[in-house]
Amino acid sequence: MAEAHAKQHDYHLVNPSPWPAVGSVSTFIMAVGAITWMHHLFAGAFVVFFIGLIGVLYTMFGWWSDVVHEAETGDHTRVVQISHRYGMILFIASEVMFFVAWFWAYFNTALFPTDVHQVARDAFIGGVWPPKGIETFDPWHLPLLNTLILLTSGTTVTWAHHALLHNDRQGLKWGLICTIALGLTFTCVQAWEYSHAAFGFKGHIYGATFFMATGFHGFHVIIGSTFLIVCLIRALAGQFTPKQHLGFEFAAWYWHFVDVVWLFLFACIYVWGAGAHAAHGG
Repeated sequence: MAEAHAKQHDYHLVNPSPWPAVGSVSTFIMAVGAITWMHHLFAGAFVVFFIGLIGVLYTMFGWWSDVVHEAETGDHTRVVQISHRYGMILFIASEVMFFVAWFWAYFNTALFPTDVHQVARDAFIGGVWPPKGIETFDPWHLPLLNTLILLTSGTTVTWAHHALLHNDRQGLKWGLICTIALGLTFTCVQAWEYSHAAFGFKGHIYGATFFMATGFHGFHVIIGSTFLIVCLIRALAGQFTPKQHLGFEFAAWYWHFVDVVWLFLFACIYVWGAGAHAAHGG
C-alpha cells in the first residue's frame, strides 16, 4: 500500500504551511502601522508597525528554513531546481523594472529641462540640469571608490562560486567573507557620502531622484549582504554541495545584479550629472 502512494514524479508538492497566512496578516499589520505612524493618527502607531515587522521577519525566517529543509530532504529535484531558477530570473527582472522607474524619473527631467509642457517645472529648476544651486558629488572621489569596491566584490563572489563547484571549502568560505566585508564597506562609504551631501531630499527634483535611486540601491546592497551572510552560515554548516547550492547561486545572481545597477547609477547620475553641472557652470 505504501508503494502505491510513493511519489512517481520529479515535482515537489508542497506540504500545508502556515507561512502564507502568517505573512499576509503580518504584512497588513505592518502596513497599517506604517501608514498611521506617518500620518500621526494615534500615539501607539509605531508599536503596531514593529509588531507587524517582527511578524514579517519571523515569517521570512520560518519559510526559508522550511525551504532549506526541503532541499536537504531531496525535494528539490532537477525539475524543481529549473522552476526555482525561472522564479529567481523573474524576480530579478521585476527588480530591473523597479530601477527603470527611478532612471525614468531622473532622465525625464534631465534630458528635457526646458520642456514646453512643463512650464512650472522649468521655472522651478531654472531650465537646466542639475538645477541651479545644486552642488553635485565629485564622481571621482567616494562614488569611484564605491564602484571599485562593488566590482571587486563581484570577483570575490565569483571566486566563492568557483570554489564551491570544485568543492574547495576554504575558497568558498574566504570568498564569501571577502564579499560580505566589501558589501558592508560599500554601505559605510555610502552612509558617509550621504552625511556630507550638499543637498537634501526635499525641495527639488534632483535630490528626490538622486536619493531614491541611490538609496534604494544601497538598500539592495544591505539585502544582498544579508543574503550572503546567511550563505556563509550555511556554508560553514556544510549545507552546500557542488551539485546542490541553489541558495548560494541565487545570492550570487542577486549580487551581480546589484553590481550592474550601480554601474548605471555611477555613469548616469554621478558622472553624467556632474558633467552637466560643470557644462552650465554649476
